[in-house]
Amino acid sequence: MFRAVRRLALCVFAAVLAASLPLPAQQTSANFRWIDFHNPKDQNIVVWVTRSLAVADWTAIREIGVVYDAALVVTSDRTNPQGTPGSGTFTVWSASLTSHVVAPLVTGVSLRWFDRLRFSDGTPEEWPALYDNCRECAPNTYFTAFYYDLRSHAWGARWMSGGYAVPVWNADHPAGVAWTQVYAVMSGGTGHVALYTWNHFDYAKPRPPEDFLYRYDIDPFSGLDRMVMLNGKDADAMKLELCRGQDAVQALERGQDSDLCQKLLKERGMRQPVTTPPANNRGQSLPPGVRH
Repeated sequence: MFRAVRRLALCVFAAVLAASLPLPAQQTSANFRWIDFHNPKDQNIVVWVTRSLAVADWTAIREIGVVYDAALVVTSDRTNPQGTPGSGTFTVWSASLTSHVVAPLVTGVSLRWFDRLRFSDGTPEEWPALYDNCRECAPNTYFTAFYYDLRSHAWGARWMSGGYAVPVWNADHPAGVAWTQVYAVMSGGTGHVALYTWNHFDYAKPRPPEDFLYRYDIDPFSGLDRMVMLNGKDADAMKLELCRGQDAVQALERGQDSDLCQKLLKERGMRQPVTTPPANNRGQSLPPGVRH
């Protein structure tokens, strides 16, 4: 009788110990994959991530993606119980699968995923995304890419500053200024891509117009995010490339049909690009390959 009781106590202790231990990294695949919430083999990751996010504010976990020992998690927060699905905000998290450490990466509305892209030679592909800062307003649209950092064993978001990623579109224009915006993720035939943004401001005379053109990519030596302002001949050449849109990644470009681009292409005798719907209407509400 005593042996049976002791055996039962040892079994209970082992179960409690197993539940409290972190998940080993080898339980995730070496290649990125989205978790299947209905697959029994993935339930340990679902439970682990749910417990890790227990102290955070969210109403639903939308997606969990894993690679090595970290999860890329998307949650939604619906403040109005009667609100329509997707009417709240989203947050993208990095969640460790060897500890319960979680870190928010991006928060906003209308998250749109796109096919993975490579931003530097010899590095893994990353998940590009667009999102807005508000829904019932004139929203700002931002661009980022989610990547796994092998050094910190965590997920990160590219080109973040002050809690936001790269601003690529602003719908709220100041009075008295004609503001033209053009952006595109460009391949350029180099094997990797970079984001280019062009903002042109026409002011009331006698103030001359201003141009601000930036390239967002990854430094090949340090592997860190990089923002470079283009000037002179480099800027002039990139304005043409942006307006042509020939090397732009589909659905990650906008503004090529602006009057500024049409005028520039006409002056250079180039064929004008086909007008396309705004990129906001062409993203994917779910990551590629995810079942509905």
